[in-house]
Amino acid sequence: MRAVSSRRRLFAILLAAGSALAQSRQMARQETPAVRTQPLAPPAAQQSEVRTKISINSDLVVLPVIAKDRQGHLVPDLRKDEFRIFDDNIEQQTEVFTAEAFPLSLVVLIDDDLKSKDAAQMAPTLRAITAGISPSDEALICRFDLAFYRAEGFTGDLNKLWADLKDAQDHSGPSTAGPVPFVSSPSSHPLGVGEPHPAAPTNFGSRPTKVLDDAVHSAAELLHDRGTSRRKIILLISDGLNGPPFNRHTYSDTLGTLLHDNVSVYSLAVGHSLKRRFSRLVNYASDSGGDIYYAVQSAAMERLYSRITEEARHEYTLAYVPHGNNRNASYHKVEVRTTRQGVTIKTRQGYYTGPLVIPAKQ
Repeated sequence: MRAVSSRRRLFAILLAAGSALAQSRQMARQETPAVRTQPLAPPAAQQSEVRTKISINSDLVVLPVIAKDRQGHLVPDLRKDEFRIFDDNIEQQTEVFTAEAFPLSLVVLIDDDLKSKDAAQMAPTLRAITAGISPSDEALICRFDLAFYRAEGFTGDLNKLWADLKDAQDHSGPSTAGPVPFVSSPSSHPLGVGEPHPAAPTNFGSRPTKVLDDAVHSAAELLHDRGTSRRKIILLISDGLNGPPFNRHTYSDTLGTLLHDNVSVYSLAVGHSLKRRFSRLVNYASDSGGDIYYAVQSAAMERLYSRITEEARHEYTLAYVPHGNNRNASYHKVEVRTTRQGVTIKTRQGYYTGPLVIPAKQ
């Protein structure tokens, strides 16, 4: 009996020990995910640190940079040592480098004076713009023809943006202003994504009744105080036609405002090739460090909205403190190069120091 009792006690002890071991292993398995996720914390902290450094150091010149291969695809794996920065032709040392996504401050600037056929293609697509808005972004919807119309203010509320875009959709259409003789000319710039070959000069019978330069200038002013830790973007949806006599601001004036406040223009050229001019849209995008896309059909426009906002959000960010440049000049020319073959770099063409003084148009 004593032997049986001893065996029972031994069995109970072994059973308890096995149960404790199993419980210990189960707890270890439950804790494992927490251990594996810990390395993800430092990048988030690093992202915040980069944006904070940019915000508090007023001496830094910040350059959003787009890198694309020969096929027009973004190049996401460039290293800091593959970039070279030149300020007034003097090479600079890169103080800040990151490929992290920045939150957007976005002005959606919609041409209210498209041809009827183009307006019919564009208008139904506008609410698709919200698909490219992330929770950390803010946007403001604006329209223009001979005047500039803006919604109440920047918001990240998708319902509010939907309502503002619906209002823009309802107003989309040709202007009722009187005709002025106007003849188009073919474009001389390299063809872009989705762009058809230019046509011969065509007489359309009337000058465009809209102020593209003034509209871009007004949109840039709205972004003036949005902060350096955000990416300032104008999404310009237009056929590129412009009425120079009606504008109060010249192209040079407007570009100066864009460069002073580090605002990039992303142009979406809409309409058929016989009814649009490309130069203004190309120049604003190129000189401000943005990009340009082309679309005729609604489906293409809807796809491009998200593509444009994602490109703007995921640009490289380079920053430096200028050394050896011309300190007496108010404007400084900037160039960014890469040592990697087959990669094209886009960034703003320069920047201003001190207040920007633009002479009034006589």
